[in-house]
Amino acid sequence: MTNRCILQFALLLCFSTTALSMSYNWLRFQQRSSNLACLKLLWQLNGTPQYCHKDRMDFKLPAEIKQPQQFQKEDTVLIIHEMLRQIFDIFQRNFSSTGWNETIIMNLSETLGGQMDRLETAMEEMEKENFTWESMTVLHLENYYFRIMRYYFTRSKEKFINSSVLKEVPPSLTQLPPAAVDRATRDFNFL
Repeated sequence: MTNRCILQFALLLCFSTTALSMSYNWLRFQQRSSNLACLKLLWQLNGTPQYCHKDRMDFKLPAEIKQPQQFQKEDTVLIIHEMLRQIFDIFQRNFSSTGWNETIIMNLSETLGGQMDRLETAMEEMEKENFTWESMTVLHLENYYFRIMRYYFTRSKEKFINSSVLKEVPPSLTQLPPAAVDRATRDFNFL
């Protein structure tokens, strides 16, 4: 009787570990696909005219984002979610005066929202395992996106500012996610 219970418990444990691993491999695939879709949509928006290049600003993407191998898996999920949330918020502003195609912005927002939903599911699983969400990198990211939005609002009357802000989004999307999502979701195991 005891052996049968242990066997059932062992099978359940093996099955749940395999299921989690498979679901995170699927998450990794979905995140990669969504990132590519977002980048394609971003490139469809208006580019920066030549005369605007002199007014571009370095908003200082946090250095730690450029080296994702230093993050733990849980931190990476949190950081990617924060980046997507901030980018989503940028595109939820009043974009009618930007000259951006509203259909593209809506598609981009839907894609970003889907990515955030998938990451929130992963975050809920981590919370069940009592993971605490403390990260200085998230604070650095919030400051980075705050600088972008402050620049945008202080100079929003100028036509090219929308393009300058837009140029900042792809680097923040591409700096972390491909390698970091792989690292965060490859063989992810909560047990």
